[in-house]
Formats: sequence, structure tokens, C-alpha cells
Amino acid sequence: MFKNLTFYSPEFLWLFILLPVLFFLNYYFKDKKNSSFKISSISGFGYKTLKIKLYPILDILRYLAIAFLIVGLARPQEIDVSTQIKTSKGIDIVIAVDVSSSMLAQDLKPNRLDALKLVAKEFINDRLNDRIGLVVYAGESYTKTPVTSDKGVIVNSLNEINFDGVIEDGTAIGMGLATSVNRLKDSKAKSKVIILLTDGVNNSGFIDPKTAADLASSFGIKTYTIGLGSNGNALAPIAINPNGTFRYGLTKVEIDEELLKSIANETGGLYFRATDNERLKNIYEEINKLEKTEVEEFKYSNAEEMYRRFVLISFLLVFLEWALRSTIFKSFL
Repeated sequence: MFKNLTFYSPEFLWLFILLPVLFFLNYYFKDKKNSSFKISSISGFGYKTLKIKLYPILDILRYLAIAFLIVGLARPQEIDVSTQIKTSKGIDIVIAVDVSSSMLAQDLKPNRLDALKLVAKEFINDRLNDRIGLVVYAGESYTKTPVTSDKGVIVNSLNEINFDGVIEDGTAIGMGLATSVNRLKDSKAKSKVIILLTDGVNNSGFIDPKTAADLASSFGIKTYTIGLGSNGNALAPIAINPNGTFRYGLTKVEIDEELLKSIANETGGLYFRATDNERLKNIYEEINKLEKTEVEEFKYSNAEEMYRRFVLISFLLVFLEWALRSTIFKSFL
């Protein structure tokens, strides 16, 4: 009944301070209002009757009537609040993943590619109001998943990404970026973003990375670039054994950071360097904070006035006191 109760004029509640004062004055002057005479003993008058014992109820009714009247003056209201969420047009994001053989290097655990997939999965699941697509590239590039709001489809596609030799080995950064731009250029989203990750230098493909960056900029597509790999040397595939497994050896980590920085600057994005699993996770969390979908919350409130019932109870208590004084307790007046 009193859920979400509030008072429109709570200052009237200060009147409750008067109740103890009225109680004190009533009992202080009570003896002075009644006639009295002194006798040596009252033993012969017997016990108090039930009517005498119940007589203080009249005062209780009066105090309750005043209390309910004070609450009524404070105008209690029951507020019913309803909330409506309005989401503006979300962000379209393409994650471009380098799947060259060097992504199997083990400077990140268990390797660069699996570490990326784990962190990217969390990022995808956090983007509730956005559409996301996947592009993979090595010596060439292709769209793994077009931009979609179905997070299950995206995560399944991400899990399927492996170095399987289907596409030519190498690192075609320009091709990966250009394919990502192609996925987003016709998007009507309020913001378009590419997250491009690589662990090497551009050494394949027929599209120059700077040309691809110009395309992204012309279509208003912001690009965040991530260089993945530790500093120095890393244990990475150097050959394929006769049984098809990789032979690992220490190789120098080479990332064209200047190129990645120029792509980010050209398109209004940022460049990050991920040297370990923790840093990679922090980078995706930072991008997640930078690219936020605007969500508006509208609250509607409906106030139901409740003062009438308190005032009515107060009047009923006053009437009850008057009726009892005029009938049952009339002889006490």
C-alpha cells in the first residue's frame, strides 16, 4: 500500500513535535479541570469499573486524530515510476584479424591468435547494441562475417578462425584494411569503427596500406590499430615438419609501428601496442570505453494523492471520540 511513498509538503511533519506537548499539558491541567474533595480513605469505594479503565481511550483517539491530520497536511503521495530506454543508432564495428603463421608465436599464451580470440570474444559480448563483423587477412583477405547484431554468429565465427593455410601466408595490412572499409562504407550507423590487429609488417597484397587508410578516412571510418607481440624475440613457427606440424624457433619481433600509427592518425583512431595478454585485454577494454553507444533513459512518474484517506480517518476518529463522550462516557463530563 505504501510502496514508493513520498510527501509533497514534508515540512508539516514537524507538527508531530506538538503531540508530546499536548500530552503533557492535558495531564498537567487534568486535575485542575475536575472538582475534587479530600477524604481519609477510599477503601470503601471498591475497585475501578471497566468504564473508568477505558476512559483514557478518548484521549488516545484524539491524539491519533491529530496525528492522521498532520500526515494528511503533509500530502502523502504514492509515486509510480516507469522507465523507457531509447537507444540511438549503434556503432558498426569490423574486427580485422591477422591470421598469418606468425600469429602462432608463443610470446602471448597460449599463442597470439588464441589470446586475441579470447579477448575479442569478451569485447563482442559487451557490445550489446552494436553490429560487428569479422575480416581475416594474411597474404590476402576476405570477410569472415558481415556486420551483424547476432552475437552468437560472430562468436562462432571468431572461434573458427585458425591458421589453416587456406589463404596465402604473409601480412597484407592494406588488403585487410580495404576489405574492412568495404564492409562499412555503406553503413548508416552513427559511428563506424575498424579494429585492425597485426603482428608484422606489410609484405603482401596489391593495395597500399596508406591508400586503404585514405579510403577509411573518406568514408568517416575510425581505425584503431594494435601491434601484437613482445619486444625482442619470440618463439614462433619457422618451418613445417614432414608430419604437417610446425617447427618453432626464436625469431625477431618486427612490427611496423610507424605504419600503424599513421593509419590510426589518418582516420582519427589510436595506435596500441600489446606485448602480453594483460596488455591486450586492457587495450580492448579501453576501446570499449572510447566507443560507447548513446543510451537515453526516460522516466515517467504518476503521483497518486493519499492525503484524503488520512484526513478521513482523522475525522472518523474525532467523530468516534465525540460519540463515545456523548453516550457511553457521558457521565464523566
